[in-house]
Amino acid sequence: MLKTGLIGWRGMVGSVLIERMLSENNFHSISPYFFSTSQAGSRNPLKISNNPYLIDAFDISSLQRMDIIVSCQGSEYTNQVHPELRSMGWAGYWIDAASVLRLNHDAIIVLDPINRAVIDEGLKSGVKNFIGGNCTVSLMLMGLGGLFKEDLVEWASSMTYQAASGAGANNMRELITQMGMVKGSVGDLLTDPKSSILEIDRLTRECMASETFPITEWSQPLAGNLLPWIDSEIGNGQSREEFKNQVETNKILGRGDNQIALDGLCVRVGAMRSHSQAVTLKLRQDVPLDDIHAILDSTSVWTKVVQNRKDTSVTELTPAAVSGTLKVAVGRLRKMNMGAQYLSAFTVGDQLLWGAAEPIRRMLEIIISFEA
Repeated sequence: MLKTGLIGWRGMVGSVLIERMLSENNFHSISPYFFSTSQAGSRNPLKISNNPYLIDAFDISSLQRMDIIVSCQGSEYTNQVHPELRSMGWAGYWIDAASVLRLNHDAIIVLDPINRAVIDEGLKSGVKNFIGGNCTVSLMLMGLGGLFKEDLVEWASSMTYQAASGAGANNMRELITQMGMVKGSVGDLLTDPKSSILEIDRLTRECMASETFPITEWSQPLAGNLLPWIDSEIGNGQSREEFKNQVETNKILGRGDNQIALDGLCVRVGAMRSHSQAVTLKLRQDVPLDDIHAILDSTSVWTKVVQNRKDTSVTELTPAAVSGTLKVAVGRLRKMNMGAQYLSAFTVGDQLLWGAAEPIRRMLEIIISFEA
């Protein structure tokens, strides 16, 4: 069996990956070795490794012995280790959840329900770097990929509503702390049905503006608020998160020079887990709505088309409905006032699963099968 090194498995994405690998019995198909950047030499608490002790994740000689390396450690680690490992002649498979290698010419962004043909061609041609995509891009394609596969999309504009978990575990903790502090500031008034809602509102605003309000991770309040910017500025009015939309979508689809135009705004909201996005699509032709439903149904077995009604939308098309599941819901489908070729859509999916860990896990399975 292929020697497989796992790095960054304690973090949020890594933990979800391990859960999924255990659920799908992936560890029976590999010889797993667990690496650590901070606790090398400690006993492996998972007890499912060929080595009972954690290996130093910066030990190049140990990494060289791996046939496959799966990293959820982040871009800083990849930047430090990957070039050195390759320069030493290591020819194994590198599977990474971090973004740093995504746009490299010798890397493929993996989302196999959408681009399995691109992945297979890459394996046959000797590609060894397989990288997980941006979470909102992957979730958009898991919801709307059928339209892209049929080459029906002329352009698309997405407005994302991204959950706290997309920023990391500490950000999730801080959001909960903020929620608790806001509630605590008006606790007595909430229990009194005769209390003034304007007084409650005033006190919550004062709480959020106070010097003691916890904003270490977010820099601004997220509870009771939203943040209309995610990631760094790139100099043209876009955030880096928004930049990823067009370049990663087209790379996943293997479109090369035949690019689809995509743009939009990325917004952080106070949801705990699962990203949502509203998408406006300009189709290349007028496609009947029933046909659109059928095309989207065929995107993947995990894609769920939700009827465009209030009751189904508010119960099935929300972060609460899909969090912790592999389901990616797509709904609010209707032709827009601008014309019959303009389609409105709304997607939601768990970014820790299809937006992060699941494409990585499935890429490992694909490599194992390819090498068998």
